[in-house]
Amino acid sequence: MNKSNFTILVADDDPDYLFQTVKNLEKSGYKTVALESQAEAELYISKSRPDLAIFDLMMENDDSGFILCYKTKKKYPDVPVILATAVSHETGLSFSLDSEHERNWIRADRYLEKGIRAEQLDQEVMKLLKL
Repeated sequence: MNKSNFTILVADDDPDYLFQTVKNLEKSGYKTVALESQAEAELYISKSRPDLAIFDLMMENDDSGFILCYKTKKKYPDVPVILATAVSHETGLSFSLDSEHERNWIRADRYLEKGIRAEQLDQEVMKLLKL
């Protein structure tokens, strides 16, 4: 399948990270929608279905990414969601998707630490899109 057939929603309130992530995804061949807030992402999700979503954990709220994961999976259960964050680097807190309990409340398909290389991100996206 052609990567350009897939639209990836990226929501992050860090303009530098958002720009770099979108640039890397587009360089890999994907179409992207770049949004800078939880509110913008919620509005997009209410009207459009992305093929995959990448959400920052902390935007307007400390749990913005969790809320977006929940709302995306509720409306589009088959849309893969990546939760990207630097929270463990910044706070020492860490999350994982290793147990069923964690997957049930986090509702993301992958949890990635920010700073992931472009090739790694592309590999994770391809796995989730089954390319």
